[in-house]
Amino acid sequence: MIAPGRRKTVADAAAQAERRWLRQVGQGAPLAAAIALPLVAGSLLLPQSFALARALDRLVIERQSLREVAPWLALAAVLLLLRALLVWTAEIKAQNAAEQIKQNLRRALMQRLLASGVLWSRARSSGALADAISTQVDLLEGYFARYLPATVSAAFLPLLFCAVLAAFNWVAALILLLTLPVIPLFMALVGWGAEAASRRQATALTRLSGLFADRVRGLLTLKLHGRAEAESQRVAAASHELAERSMKVLRIAFMSSAVLEFFAALGLAGMALYFGLSLLGFVRVGGSPTLEVALFGLLLAPEAYWPLRQMAAHYHDRAHARAAVAEIARLFDGLPSAEAAVARDADVPLHLPLDLRRGFVIRQLRMPIPGRAALCMAAGELRPGDWVALAGRSGSGKSTLLETLAGLRPFEGEVCFGGQPLGTIAQAQLRQQVLLISQRPWLAPGSVADNLRLIAPEAHEAALMHALTQVGLADWVRSLPQGLDTPLGMRGQGASGGQAQRLALARLFLSDAPVLLLDEPTAHLDAASRNALLAALADFARGRTVLLASHDPTALAWAHTRWHIDADGQVRA
Repeated sequence: MIAPGRRKTVADAAAQAERRWLRQVGQGAPLAAAIALPLVAGSLLLPQSFALARALDRLVIERQSLREVAPWLALAAVLLLLRALLVWTAEIKAQNAAEQIKQNLRRALMQRLLASGVLWSRARSSGALADAISTQVDLLEGYFARYLPATVSAAFLPLLFCAVLAAFNWVAALILLLTLPVIPLFMALVGWGAEAASRRQATALTRLSGLFADRVRGLLTLKLHGRAEAESQRVAAASHELAERSMKVLRIAFMSSAVLEFFAALGLAGMALYFGLSLLGFVRVGGSPTLEVALFGLLLAPEAYWPLRQMAAHYHDRAHARAAVAEIARLFDGLPSAEAAVARDADVPLHLPLDLRRGFVIRQLRMPIPGRAALCMAAGELRPGDWVALAGRSGSGKSTLLETLAGLRPFEGEVCFGGQPLGTIAQAQLRQQVLLISQRPWLAPGSVADNLRLIAPEAHEAALMHALTQVGLADWVRSLPQGLDTPLGMRGQGASGGQAQRLALARLFLSDAPVLLLDEPTAHLDAASRNALLAALADFARGRTVLLASHDPTALAWAHTRWHIDADGQVRA
């Protein structure tokens, strides 16, 4: 059991790593234009405010005509339009950069999902993984598109405005300087609560997504057992919980915005009061500002608070992003590299040259199995043309060994295929060379032909019927209402267990893989069907490597050699 202090230290270290990852992605992303353009637009506010203040001062104090001050008004209008253009361009650049980050991050997560194998993904909720790749990645958009540019602007522009205003009137600059820090201080205080609420909301959303996806997948089973109404109420309760958590996040956001607006209005009112009393002669501190200086300060003050208010408005994007990153890291056992999230082209594993004449070579192999002793094999070899039977009692680890050789399980020791370490071979390349037919085959929602074409997308109808003939399903398919186009439901609904097993075996006869790993291929067959399948398999597998795990003595008798798994988990070759 982990001590509370130790657990807190681990959580703090994880949070620091997630914040560091966000900073690294932000630094490597193409956000330079999105950050620089608002700074330029903010700097142009200085001459714009000065031109407008000069025009109003000459109109009111010097009684000049509108034609005489027209150049100053025109300058202010041009600068206003230029600032609007810069801000619009910056938003487009920021949005494009955020979309690129999201696209590349999704690609990196999908690559990790595919590289981790079906056993890894089977241990996690498919709904939660889908939610992480879609919804949680979407939550990063506000952080990169809005929060980061607003943070940089808030760090530089207010100080620039204070410095320029101090050259005209140091009291007004001091009022601005004293009220500005209140906004980020309060924002940090509120931010702690907002981030915690966002994390709870992200966790609740992930749970709801996983719950909903699992219930939809098992809808027929729930209906048959009379649990549809109860599960519908459970989903409704989870949805209500998520709605409450979302409202808590919104309440924090609205409260923080109201308080920040109050402090900004308070600072602006203080500056207006100072200039008003100074112009009336009631205040002599800081000299006697002219109307032009007063107007310049009052035009500048709202814009000095604006970057901080923008950062505060988008501060919840930061909280959402950090909560999303934490959820992604939890579901995917860590985050992809920051470079993968900003690179335009994700790295593609190299296809190493394989010497298929060398087959599998195993040395000091150890395969961990949760809840029991590890499966071990001191040495073994599978050469091209070998047909090896794998025997052992139920639960001894036959499926574990097959899945390990297929690259689906972690292992210790040395396993080489085609002269290359198994762990260095790209999954796509390994799938072309090694075909695993598991004991519980997976059938996709779609037609019979669709399921067969998973292994050979370009196979024509004659090839599909030939493969079905090899496993004794040709007559059954011909009897179906739509033949090969007959749809199957989720997990092969519409076919019996034996038919589903043989349909998966039919894929074998459409494959060009030189290595076949078969897990209990005759488990659901009668004697006649079993003998016909083994004869067809022997003819098809001539020159190929076959490792067949089975309890059936007849199936084991077809093998050239036999491996046996002892009661202590040792594989004897």
